[in-house]
Amino acid sequence: MAEVANETHESARVTRFLVGLARGLAGALLFSIPMLMTMEMWFLGFYMDRERLLLLLVLNLPLLIGLSHRIGFERTATWRESARDAIVAYGMGVVASALILVLLGVIKFGMAPREWVGMVALQAVPASIGALLGRSQLSMQDEDDDGDDSDPSQEASTGYLTELFMMAVGALFLSLNLAPTEEMILLAYKMTIWHALALMALSMMLMHGFVYALAFKGSHSLQEDTPVWHAFVRFTIPGYVVALAVSLYSLWTFGRLDDLGTAEAVLTLVVLGFPAAIGAAAARLIL
Repeated sequence: MAEVANETHESARVTRFLVGLARGLAGALLFSIPMLMTMEMWFLGFYMDRERLLLLLVLNLPLLIGLSHRIGFERTATWRESARDAIVAYGMGVVASALILVLLGVIKFGMAPREWVGMVALQAVPASIGALLGRSQLSMQDEDDDGDDSDPSQEASTGYLTELFMMAVGALFLSLNLAPTEEMILLAYKMTIWHALALMALSMMLMHGFVYALAFKGSHSLQEDTPVWHAFVRFTIPGYVVALAVSLYSLWTFGRLDDLGTAEAVLTLVVLGFPAAIGAAAARLIL
């Protein structure tokens, strides 16, 4: 009986993992389609600095491991299992990106390896993140959560650093979609310092409102004896700083700051920080 029970348990575990892979592939396609169909991303695969691309690929791996430990293809008990899921997600991102780019005719037979390898490698970053996000967004609540989310505040169970990490993931995902576009620089040229200050204030207000004030599903609640300003100082301001840091890295990676003066670079950073801040807030709601 014990052997039968073990086999049944192992079979169920394999089934859950395979279902997780299917969800991961769906997530990779769902979350990477905007970049897969963006012309700037195709050209960046041709000419962007290879050292910066390599750094992005290297940094993406620990990010995936941390994300997998929180919402992988299946519940993981060890960091080794999380690393395994992260590598699988990376592979799925590569496969999904290559397949779609070939089907769209962007990658053609006879292209130089430097060209198509660069395109696939770049697109695999958001696709791999999407593969892991697929479990969070495409799974059924009662199947994956098993009642673990009984605490509505969630701060005590996830920890402060985990909250900041999840905000960084959300900020990175949106900033990767927008940083390569010319619109970020164009909007920065149209803005004044007063526009920038107003946009920064709006970004923080939206971040705080999304998570605490608007009662979205998954939003966090404050304890009755907690001052209103506490969450703003402890989470919203640091979260916005994280969003700006991620935006700065994204702009640098794609070479968008190389030919800009200091003032133009700061304005561009504030422009990209707006969607990055929303992505950071959304990550706290849905992950």
